[in-house]
Amino acid sequence: MSSTVNNLVRNPAVSTGSTLLHDTWWICWRELKRLWGQKMRIIMTLLQPVLWLTLMGNMFQRMAAIPGFPAKSYLDYMAPGIVMMVTLFGGIFGGMSIVWDRRFGYLQKLLAAPISRTAIVTGKMLSIAIQAAFQALVILGLALLMGAHFAAGPVGALALVLLAVLTSQVFAAFSLALGAVITSHEALMAVTNFFTMPLMFTSNAMMPLEMMPAWLAKVAMFNPLSYGINPMRTLFLSGWEWSSLAQGIVVLGAAAAAATMLASGMFRRSIA
Repeated sequence: MSSTVNNLVRNPAVSTGSTLLHDTWWICWRELKRLWGQKMRIIMTLLQPVLWLTLMGNMFQRMAAIPGFPAKSYLDYMAPGIVMMVTLFGGIFGGMSIVWDRRFGYLQKLLAAPISRTAIVTGKMLSIAIQAAFQALVILGLALLMGAHFAAGPVGALALVLLAVLTSQVFAAFSLALGAVITSHEALMAVTNFFTMPLMFTSNAMMPLEMMPAWLAKVAMFNPLSYGINPMRTLFLSGWEWSSLAQGIVVLGAAAAAATMLASGMFRRSIA
């Protein structure tokens, strides 16, 4: 567990003043290395989208026959929602690592090392982004194997991954901000669980805005998930729609930047 700290301390670049990018990478590398040692977690991460696609795809497949439904197949409509759901879960539980690091004393070792405090936050966010990108590609591959149509073609997969990564960063930063001030694992679980499902059901992940109650459709317009799902869904259903894609990237990028600054500020303040 302390290999990352040792690498940081031994590296000459660190002793003369580390860079944010360098420190971010080493924190990210430690998170990925720890994930690789948790084989059951990796297996569950891969199985979860299969279950969502299979169960929800079969449960709601007749919805595509409802007049006015925007897709011929519910699988085409639902696949972007599953990507966003898995991305949301991966991001919003990211703050747990701060709590665990604090509990096992690893956070104190990091704080004693000559590294940027902001890098502790951005490194963890980068590892979550890499996981989100991998999961998005896995879900896309599974959806295609199950018969989904991806209108944007192979290059569109890059746009899909970008949207998933930006979305993951919004919620990862939010969760890390919570983890900076909530020291109890149980309390942080309760808070993040409180937000998870409302975020899903106040977005258009599973249901078109036109089929929601008017008040819920208005709430969905303020939900960051909707700005990831809308352009991702156009990639599946109709291909490249640059205005929708640009809007999603701009809104999610701005939200991710603001959330990162919030998380970094709260983390530095909590250890001051």
